[in-house]
Formats: sequence, structure tokens, C-alpha cells
Amino acid sequence: MPSIVRRSSIQKRKLGRSNLEVSALGFGCMGLSFGFGPATEKKEAIKVIRAAYDAGVTFFDTAETYGPFTNEELVGEALAPVRDKVVIATKFGFKNGIPGQGTDSKPGRIRAVADAALNRLNTEVIDLFYQHRVDPSIPIEDVAGTVKDLIQEGKIKHFGMSEATASDIRRAHAVQLVTALQSEYSLWWREPEKEILSTLEELGIGFVSFSPLGKGFLTGAISDKTEFDKTDFRNILPRFSAQAREANQALVEALRQIAKRKNATKAQITLAWLLAQKPWIIPIPGTTKLHHLEENLGGASVELTADDLKAIHDAISPIDVQGDRYPAQLQSLLNR
Repeated sequence: MPSIVRRSSIQKRKLGRSNLEVSALGFGCMGLSFGFGPATEKKEAIKVIRAAYDAGVTFFDTAETYGPFTNEELVGEALAPVRDKVVIATKFGFKNGIPGQGTDSKPGRIRAVADAALNRLNTEVIDLFYQHRVDPSIPIEDVAGTVKDLIQEGKIKHFGMSEATASDIRRAHAVQLVTALQSEYSLWWREPEKEILSTLEELGIGFVSFSPLGKGFLTGAISDKTEFDKTDFRNILPRFSAQAREANQALVEALRQIAKRKNATKAQITLAWLLAQKPWIIPIPGTTKLHHLEENLGGASVELTADDLKAIHDAISPIDVQGDRYPAQLQSLLNR
């Protein structure tokens, strides 16, 4: 398949002080199987993943919960021909691989998930193994110790965490070096700036930004009139209520004006802004469409000057984003 973006246009970055080098933009595979409506037809999904690789992406993110289980199988099949040239990240941490059933990071469960993921991904080693969410019932030291054993056994290369607090990160890192933290970070969710980014910089841990495009909202493609598929989880998110979407258009309008000045799209400005924050931040936008993939990867080529970044800050900072990330019943689980 021909490249849709020049392969050399996507530079590499290292996750913190580790030796794990990946493309500056990764690819979040979740939406191909889970979360945003019906799963993409397998042949088309494989086409999108391979197009991302052909365009220079070497970092692919999946998890047992996506499907559940089917996304890992998809990623394994799509990347099999280039397995030695890519970094695959997957996750453990939910009971039976289903978020709604709660967290489960018992040592035996972590081992079972690792073995199952190795099989589904059709690989001999998992490059990056994240704890999907911290399990309050299991000491984080025990979790890190279990992953450390898996690393020593050659099943895992690197340990990651997701949506963890600074305290949890420090405690885990003292047992087994944490290579990367994956959490939501974008122009409409800047919570990591309060404490997390400085902690990661101090410890030499990389940051992987999920939902860098605000689950699609920051692209400008979603309005208060947008109707999501009944299986799309955005239907239950307060930030995606019709009222919140209408109120949050101010953010999209600010991005539109900046994008116009830079001859770029809103998605590209959003991704370029994240890349400009720290040299060890890797956004992982996902998509099911080739033209959106090309657009997103173009964000890696947008250079934002200090004046550009100030203009973005000045335009965005006064805007009070409306709506919580998650409904109240999930806050304790997903928004620690």
C-alpha cells in the first residue's frame, strides 16, 4: 500500500529516559473495535492500521477491554508482517476485561492477561504493558512487582500506568521503572498540567496522550445536532450532552481561527500543540477513516512558534469547558 504521508515526515521520540523510541504520533486502535459505534469491518480496519504504519507510525495502542479482546486480535493480525518494526502497547486491570465489572490487578490476573494478550497479538513479547486503571484493593507495589517478574521472564519489555496519581506513579516506579503514563490530555482536558507532567519529568517517564482530539470534538466535526450511534459511549458522557456540545463550540471556534492563520486544520493544531508541550509526549489519535488518518498525521509537520503557543493559550484559557468527562457513577473508577 502506498504511503499517504511521507514516511520520513514523522519523527521519533523516546518515552522519557527509557530506550523505547516510537513515532511522535502513535495510533490508538480502540475505536476500530469498541466505543464509537459498530466495529469497523475487519478488512477495512487492517487497511487503516497498515496505512498508519506505511505513513511512519510505529506505536500502536490496544487493550483486552477493546471489544473486549477482538481489538488485540485485529492489531496482532494487522501488524504481523512488520512486528519487528513496531511497538505494541496493551493493558491489564479490569475484571474479565470488562470495565463495568471493576478493577482487578491481582498478580494472578495480571499474569493471565499477559499470557492471553501474547496469544491474541501473536507475539513473543509485549513491548509496553499498562495497568489500565489503578486497583485500590491491590498495593501498587505488588502490581509493579508482578510486572517486574514478567519483564524478567521475557514476556514484557516495559511497564506503563494509566490515569494514575502522582503518588501511585512514584510508589510503582520505586519497584519497577515506569516507562510511560497514558492519560487523557488535550486542549479541553488539561488536568495533567497540575501535577502529573512535573512528576513525569522528574522521574524520566514518558507521557502518552489518549483522546488528544477530545474524542472527536476538537476536530469541529461534532455539533449539538450530532446524533451518535446507540452503541457510541459518548452518549453517556456529560461533556457530550447536546447542551455541553453547544456551549463548548467556543473552543472549536478559537481553534478554527488559529488553524486558519497556520493553514492547517483544527485537528492538526490540536495535535501540534500537544507535541509542543514536551519532547516526551506522544499523542495517540485514532480513526477509522484513511482521510482522517492523513489529516492527523499532518499534525506532526505543523510547527508552532512561541507566538503561536501564546496565541493558543490566550484564546483557550478563558473558555470554561462545560460537562464532566464521565458520568457520576464512573467517576471513582475512571477519573481518579
